[in-house]
Amino acid sequence: MSAVPFHYVDLRTFCYATEDEKRVEAALRTFLPEDAEIERQETEGHNGDRILVLSVRLERADEVRHVLSRLAEIDDFEGLLAELDQRIDDNCAFFLGLDKQAAYKGTVELGDGLMLRGKVEAYPADRERAIETAEAALEDLHAGETP
Repeated sequence: MSAVPFHYVDLRTFCYATEDEKRVEAALRTFLPEDAEIERQETEGHNGDRILVLSVRLERADEVRHVLSRLAEIDDFEGLLAELDQRIDDNCAFFLGLDKQAAYKGTVELGDGLMLRGKVEAYPADRERAIETAEAALEDLHAGETP
């Protein structure tokens, strides 16, 4: 298999005191390979309530490919591609919000609750090249091809 054109992908979500930790973890795992280890960090909200931050960084090509292949399942895939220029910054970082409730149900939708950040490999490292690279990789995965 060839390498995917991302250096890494970070996924992060918050588990608030009103949420079930197992369900929040299940939502995050919708995007992760089976053996991915989730880091947990406890913090405190404005009113002293417990907030658990669940996060993972994936750097191996197979792991990154797994996450990106899940993104290729988004219902509004064409909409995602149309917004790539708004989702990639000048540092070639790709940002995406994903619906935590939908992820818990095993589906992939744009929304709130889960944050994805990926570093796009682009040579030369500029925003326009990163957009082209990310678009080609996502289209390949959407078509069932391996980038």
